[in-house]
Amino acid sequence: MNGSDKLAEIFDQNPYMAVLIVDKANQVIYINKTYLRILGLSAEKVLGKQMLSITPATRTVKVISSGKAITAYNWNINGYQMIACAVPLFNETEIVGCFAYSISLNIWDSKALVEKLLSEINMLKEEVYKSHTAQYNFEDIVGKDKRFMHTKLLAEQVAHQIQTKVLITGETGTGKELFAHAIHNASARSLYPFVRVNCAAIPETLLEAELFGYEDGAFTGAKKGGKLGKFELANHGTIFLDEIGEMPLSMQSKLLVVLQEREIERLGGNRAIKLDVRVVSATHRNLQSMVEKGLFREDLYYRLNVVQVEVPALRQRKDDIRLLAEYLLGKLNQRLATAISGISKDAIEMLKQHAWPGNVRELENVMERAMSLAYMEKTNQLDLKHFTSIKKLSTTYSPGQKTLKILTQEFEQKVIAQVLEETGSNKVQATELLGIDLSSLYRKLKSHEIP
Repeated sequence: MNGSDKLAEIFDQNPYMAVLIVDKANQVIYINKTYLRILGLSAEKVLGKQMLSITPATRTVKVISSGKAITAYNWNINGYQMIACAVPLFNETEIVGCFAYSISLNIWDSKALVEKLLSEINMLKEEVYKSHTAQYNFEDIVGKDKRFMHTKLLAEQVAHQIQTKVLITGETGTGKELFAHAIHNASARSLYPFVRVNCAAIPETLLEAELFGYEDGAFTGAKKGGKLGKFELANHGTIFLDEIGEMPLSMQSKLLVVLQEREIERLGGNRAIKLDVRVVSATHRNLQSMVEKGLFREDLYYRLNVVQVEVPALRQRKDDIRLLAEYLLGKLNQRLATAISGISKDAIEMLKQHAWPGNVRELENVMERAMSLAYMEKTNQLDLKHFTSIKKLSTTYSPGQKTLKILTQEFEQKVIAQVLEETGSNKVQATELLGIDLSSLYRKLKSHEIP
């Protein structure tokens, strides 16, 4: 008896382990008796067949295409609950197939406890996957404006240069985050995590621990066992540093070291951890101007700004408004469970006349409100009357009546009041549209006596 026959005999005699081997075309070349019993099939009906035709939910296809193992996942089939693993088989560097095995939970007396733990682990894995996966592709970025298409083409090209750092600039609401997601998904790093960090939303005292992680007992209140930082979570993938212009100077110097050395050291740790992470950053601020004012490190600016992708404002590509409105119509119909079929020419023309300080994000908010009104009126066509939230702001100047300072204050008051109305008094959303932080908004509300 040769080695392979002996191995097959061992597998066949194990009533708790289901074993399967497929070739690189995903055709079954070996299956043990336990797996056949679970499937309720004979060897003749399985051997040589496509695994997808036997179990459509098989992980073998993904393992063969990616060359990466999938381990310790919950596998339920024909009433059997198993813990399963699938690993690629190599002949030197070439993938030649996949070896998959599942272990029945019946081997444990504490089956109910294990089932509960597996369920919780799978839910946690799903949540982690969702939170660290890029959601958008270049197909989701809509526009035919010449300048916009040039921006999109540049982003598509740089996506394939997986080591190149990208700085995405543009006003609030232009879709900078969509570009970051699409760049990751179009790259060879797409199988690995996409981790977003909002530099403006994390307090300065916590930012270092969030980015670089910490060891057990690193500081008072530290989580037992320590915590992985965002850079470690993004290893082999992409870290997206949103609102990079809001990063404190003290953290900028530490980030610069990480970018130069390509390694991090956890808070409270004493060893360097090598990383392979692509850095994509975004800001609505003028970093060059901040450098000149000493608010942003010049050396960090040049490190981040290897390729700059500048997303134009919506007012600079008004011919795209009809296209965007129609795209948002379909997207929002799904979200709102509505069936609005179109938008009138007069409404489109009115939308083109608006200044759009909040850009595409503001257009989406306006469209959502208009569709809700149309739905309540039981009409399937958007018209001028459904866009009552759009108001024109007067900037007419009459010499001698008011000073420039007073006119500026009045204009600012009108803009803030309009944005608050459009966001339903959602101050966080209003700060994003206005491009200011929350403390500045509260200060301006008090100054202009806006309730």
